[in-house]
Amino acid sequence: MIQRDAHTVSLWQDHAGGYNSINKADPEKTYDVIIAGGGITGITTAFLLQNAGRNCLVVEAANLGYGTTGGTTAHLNTLLDVPYDIIQKNFGKEGARQVREAAAEAIQLIKHHIDRFDIRCGFEYADAYMFAQTDREAGALKDITEATLMAGADVSGVDKVPLPLAAKKAIKVIGQAKFNPLPYIQRLATAFEHMGGTILQQSRVTAVQDDETILVITTRGSFHCRQFVYATHVPPGVNLLHLRCVPYRSYVVAATLADNNYPEDLSYDMQQPFHYYRTQMVEGQRYLIVGGEDHKTGHQENTETCFRKLEAHVRELFNVEDIRYRWSAQYYEPADGIPYIGRLPGQTGEIYVATGFSGNGMVYGTVSALLLKRLLLGLHSDYIKLFDPSRIKPVAGFNTFVPHNADVVKQLASRLFPAEKLEQLAGLAPGEGKLVNYEGSKIALYKDEQGGLHAVDPVCTHLGCEVHWNQAERSWDCPCHGARYSVDGQVLNTPAGKGLDPHDIK
Repeated sequence: MIQRDAHTVSLWQDHAGGYNSINKADPEKTYDVIIAGGGITGITTAFLLQNAGRNCLVVEAANLGYGTTGGTTAHLNTLLDVPYDIIQKNFGKEGARQVREAAAEAIQLIKHHIDRFDIRCGFEYADAYMFAQTDREAGALKDITEATLMAGADVSGVDKVPLPLAAKKAIKVIGQAKFNPLPYIQRLATAFEHMGGTILQQSRVTAVQDDETILVITTRGSFHCRQFVYATHVPPGVNLLHLRCVPYRSYVVAATLADNNYPEDLSYDMQQPFHYYRTQMVEGQRYLIVGGEDHKTGHQENTETCFRKLEAHVRELFNVEDIRYRWSAQYYEPADGIPYIGRLPGQTGEIYVATGFSGNGMVYGTVSALLLKRLLLGLHSDYIKLFDPSRIKPVAGFNTFVPHNADVVKQLASRLFPAEKLEQLAGLAPGEGKLVNYEGSKIALYKDEQGGLHAVDPVCTHLGCEVHWNQAERSWDCPCHGARYSVDGQVLNTPAGKGLDPHDIK
């Protein structure tokens, strides 16, 4: 089974085998491009560059599909999570039009690859529905509709949505799609290696040094390249982008229905937090896939509650036979509504990044690959300025940027003052994790189902915030910039580049 970055397993991961690399990484050669990250962003970028004549190496910390690509709900949409009225407000009508065009181009590229390599990944075109259930939501949907039309989407008002509920107002956007992401990236990875590319799995990038050539230091050796790309969801280390991206977790269930009345197409409500719905056939079985209950990473005391609320919502609407899968995934909300794709801020050399995909990772990951290819090959693109990671939009990003980073400061400050005395070791149940005071030290402690204790330092190695326990995923999550760790302190999500220090319990 494919390795994953969560305690739960997604529908895609459960049906995917591991990927066996074909070619061996060579520490003696200088690669044209090294890409960190083996999700849809990294693999598509590597394929496009290798296909254009560049010699590329992909370095993946675990295995392909380990992270968000394995945890996505795989909506391929131009009807984006950040609506076009907000994008238009922040980037103007032309900027909103360019974002929609970039998303449409990404969907076309995915379909092109599927046709070219005959990838059996359940790709289907679909319509997307957004609907309002209250007067307030109906007013907001009116603004979204107008801006989406101006951005160039094919939008129409409809009376019904493909869900068993009534809507006050609803719209339909055509030209959307859905698929199973893991067979897609694995087949693309094979094509990349057959063209001479190399994939190194189980190898985390620990440092990047920019000199005459770029030295990439990993847990499995060091490699040289002329250009380097962070396709790692969010770049590790400390960077301006960490203050411009807010980490969130989203929850998903995949269910079978007793009446076989599976909804077609893609649907999105406008609740807070909102829900998203679709159906996918996987190995002859249909699944209803519903996501929602999003919250800032590390800010939910009982993450199991998110799954319970989501499951109750699904059972209220549908005749559920069985909840087969439940999982969560992480994404990053950009301060001004669209991704950061281009040169990594603060770097003088050819080091690039793609991050801040909101909840549209499959589309924006492919947008990133298309743009990074053009950037690294020195080609023109109308999108370079739009997605530039160094852009400064203080008005556009203010409502997200200031509250989030005020919270970060609060988290950091809490490390400087004595915390309220916490429950002692005796209060820890099997399968539970807590921050506890033990022999005068504050530690992150987990008791496994067999009663074994796993103790680590609770200080996030990224910027020193204190991690919080995530019961649903059995992980330690940082509420500042979204780094996540296993019960033994291993890094699950960047931007941390180093695990939590272990403690010995006598």
